[in-house]
Amino acid sequence: MSEDFVEKRIHARHRVFKGGRLAFNGGGSVECTVRNISPGGARVDVTSPIALPAQLTLFIDTDHLRRRCHPVWTHNTHIGVAFD
Repeated sequence: MSEDFVEKRIHARHRVFKGGRLAFNGGGSVECTVRNISPGGARVDVTSPIALPAQLTLFIDTDHLRRRCHPVWTHNTHIGVAFD
């Protein structure tokens, strides 16, 4: 890691490996894998790059979690979301 790297996250993220789903307004959704999560957001992976709407809902059924969120960055199949 470069010495010039500046951590911008407010909350530390915790590594996880959980199945999830990103739901879109209008009823569409895509399966995802949650790789890390914090009170402020998460990083999820999808199987192929997708165009994302401005508002999403992340579901993690095993944790009974449902959080409205929005994408803050994407890189190929990796997506960073911030919780609203």
